Amino acid sequence: MSHVFAPPPVRAPLLGVYALLAEWQALLDPSTERSVAQLKLAWWHEEMVRLSQGTAVHPVSRYLASQPGAAGAHFTILTGAVEAAIVELGGVPLELGAHLEPQSAALIAGPLRVASLIAGQLDRAGVDRASLDRCTQALAAAQYLARALREYRREAGCGRVPFAVDELLQAGIENADLLSPQAPPHLQTYLDGLRTRADHYYARAAEEPLAARSGLRHLLVLAALGRKHLQAQAHSQGGNSAFGVLKDMLLAWDAARRAAH
Repeated sequence: MSHVFAPPPVRAPLLGVYALLAEWQALLDPSTERSVAQLKLAWWHEEMVRLSQGTAVHPVSRYLASQPGAAGAHFTILTGAVEAAIVELGGVPLELGAHLEPQSAALIAGPLRVASLIAGQLDRAGVDRASLDRCTQALAAAQYLARALREYRREAGCGRVPFAVDELLQAGIENADLLSPQAPPHLQTYLDGLRTRADHYYARAAEEPLAARSGLRHLLVLAALGRKHLQAQAHSQGGNSAFGVLKDMLLAWDAARRAAH
């Protein structure tokens, strides 16, 4: 949905970036056989190196390379994103809570920045590198936490630890707690704290200076939708009905309209 409301120069590269993220996220899903995911991510790592060298073979990679502002230097960021995905597949991506921001930055923020860099958004419509970095970093951390909150039981079920290990140890949370159909009180307290942190990250992503907001409006749409779904998840509210989709569209339109003005 954010693609629809992106500034026109960003739409084409953003579409390519989203296609890559969808490919990699599917490989990280617990339902994907780990050995298959390892082989495919290794191939994608090689492909991102080829993309940065101008010899890409995958249709999505070639689509990105064909964009007017494409440059090899931008695509090295995507190589780092695949490396972060490989770390995720290892099962323990966050040994320390301090690893959240660098891991989410590599996995999510980097690719989002690539779309703006290809589109030449820096210094256009008031967007500067600092604004872009702050917005994408906060949004990435929020999305990372939101996904962990949503999927932690499935992740734990295939032997992965979706949260920071040092925080789990400090809170006295065991693997059995993560697998429990009903979160025990000490785990629920931890999850509520993570939900609050994710909400704060979404809010930070939306706090960029007025001058930069128009050029970042697709990211502000992601932040608005992410925050809404996070709050709905906390109250066990579904959002897949036709009415829910319509409400999402209206919320996205409102966020983009406010950013544009």
